[in-house]
Amino acid sequence: MLEEEYQQPRRLPPHLRKPAEQEPLFEYTIREARPADLPHVREIYNYYVANSTVTFDLDAMTLREWKSKFAYLHKLGMPFIVAESPRGLILGYALVAPWKQKRAYRFTVENSIYLGPAAAGKGLGKVLLGELITRSKKAGLKEIIAVIADQGADASIHLHETFGFHEIGRMGRVGFKFDRWLGTVMMQKSLK
Repeated sequence: MLEEEYQQPRRLPPHLRKPAEQEPLFEYTIREARPADLPHVREIYNYYVANSTVTFDLDAMTLREWKSKFAYLHKLGMPFIVAESPRGLILGYALVAPWKQKRAYRFTVENSIYLGPAAAGKGLGKVLLGELITRSKKAGLKEIIAVIADQGADASIHLHETFGFHEIGRMGRVGFKFDRWLGTVMMQKSLK
């Protein structure tokens, strides 16, 4: 019997145990993107260019390209938001851009949401997408499209479904990255 007692791990009574260390709170503020944010936005995006298939870009975007994109979206009144930590770090961003250049498409946009690697898996994508939808409605936009890689993007598909996006189509083998063919899942939400 004594042998069995020693095989069981001994535990201190609760009042004598060391308190469990709590994970620090994940704090951030959502706000409009500013030109000063663009180097951080570029770094977040370029991480995905180099390390994943969530974007089909093969070349890193330059700061000049981001400045041009920012000016274009600002001129059109398109929402472009960032999540900022209390220390001023940009944790992620979300934006909408015109779906197509033809004027008849002017009320339809495509969304983009990217998180810094340290911010992934903490619910920030959900907050950014919710805020992006709200701001897109306020901007008078009517339809929002998500174009999602068909491999390894289940979380993104699920996130969009949570907000009422519906799959409207798939395109197979339209991109070639990291020595493999990739397709896309297209989803759409009406902003009524």
